[in-house]
Amino acid sequence: MLPPPQPKPFSLAIVGGGIGGLCLAVALVHHNVRVHVYEAAPAFSEIGAGVGLGPNALRAMALLDPAILAGYERCQTTNFASPEEQGRFFNFRYGMEKPSRDGRMVAGQLICEVRSGGVTSSVHRARFLNELVNLMPEGAASFDKRLVGIEDEGEEGVLLKFSDGTLAIHDAVVGCDGIKSQVRKLLLGEGHKASEPVFSGHYCYRGLVPADKAIEILGEDLATNSQMYLGNHAHVLTTLIEQGKVVNVVGYRTKEDKRWNDSAWVKPTTKEEMLAKFDGWSRPVKSILGLIEKVDMWALFDHLPVATYHRKGKICLLGDSAHASTPHHGAGAGMAVEDALILSKLLASINSAGELESAFSAYDAVRRPRSQRLVASSRKVGDVYNFEDAVIGDDMEAVREYLEHAWDWIWNENLDRQLENAQLLLKMRLKQLPSPEAHSNGVNGGS
Repeated sequence: MLPPPQPKPFSLAIVGGGIGGLCLAVALVHHNVRVHVYEAAPAFSEIGAGVGLGPNALRAMALLDPAILAGYERCQTTNFASPEEQGRFFNFRYGMEKPSRDGRMVAGQLICEVRSGGVTSSVHRARFLNELVNLMPEGAASFDKRLVGIEDEGEEGVLLKFSDGTLAIHDAVVGCDGIKSQVRKLLLGEGHKASEPVFSGHYCYRGLVPADKAIEILGEDLATNSQMYLGNHAHVLTTLIEQGKVVNVVGYRTKEDKRWNDSAWVKPTTKEEMLAKFDGWSRPVKSILGLIEKVDMWALFDHLPVATYHRKGKICLLGDSAHASTPHHGAGAGMAVEDALILSKLLASINSAGELESAFSAYDAVRRPRSQRLVASSRKVGDVYNFEDAVIGDDMEAVREYLEHAWDWIWNENLDRQLENAQLLLKMRLKQLPSPEAHSNGVNGGS
């Protein structure tokens, strides 16, 4: 029998145990990288309900680790009506009671259908997270670990300080701690304008509705296949999750003053107040919103662009901590999975802590332009949904033309080529490093 492979001579801390962090951790374990996950909560948990993943994310999972894709497929839900519907992302419909300004659209009328070119599906976040947890080795995570500081310890790596007074030391840390990322703040520095999330001007109401009740209101076809209803300053989506037992319902609104002055991002409200925000919308849309039992307002934040996702081979950002976006593209989780793919493959290709900076730099060069594009593009999509885009407005033909191609650049990404580019960049950066022999012989400024 062959001896077991030796672990890499460096260790990584992953701060945050969400989808992105655990995808990275699972992949690194299989590449024999010593890794430990530090989670601020008492247990792995995901807020929110349904999350959609396009064909790009499923390809990334397959390349990351087939076990990750298998776990996702065990809990995914696709459109139910027919095999043809499974490649349909959303049917976009006109949602207002009054006909469109140009008279071409009435309530419920189809604006366009958008197909992904592959299977598009959704999943309850907590279910998928459980699948990822099951792939983690025993003892690879610590809980109730809220990060408060990171100190560069030179050749010793980084020292992580937690709010409970405990410490940990690793060669580097990867921040996967979401939109309120503490790692991002520590990377960018105190007072950096991009260290804190910014309010997008939109908020939403969300809830889970039993599928049988949704079918009573919308009919089987509309209730079991993803729909998006567009209108003035708002839009409403319905998508099936939990293998067809539950419909995820989300109503989005533009806030009139575009400001969010409350420190809490989730605020309780009443069903009456919510429905008043959809005055003038069609009866089916208001009825499905009315099935939401516990009504909260969720403010939608995102991140300003940054010039780098890493620093000195010691700190790196992944997923929402790097590029939190609004949910209008439905691609944030998929981008985090792509991040995990590229970073894990690069880290698997290096053989010392001294090469971490080269790996992080190659990751940054490949991932930052694409993921930063998502942040800006998602804002624009939200404006188009709400008939607020400065160019498109409520021109239904222009809305249709835009939406039919708005996801092409996301879904059709060649991940194999992206991996090749990342590996090529890594090789180039490694060639620029002085060799250990050069240092020991006093070359390159040594004595």
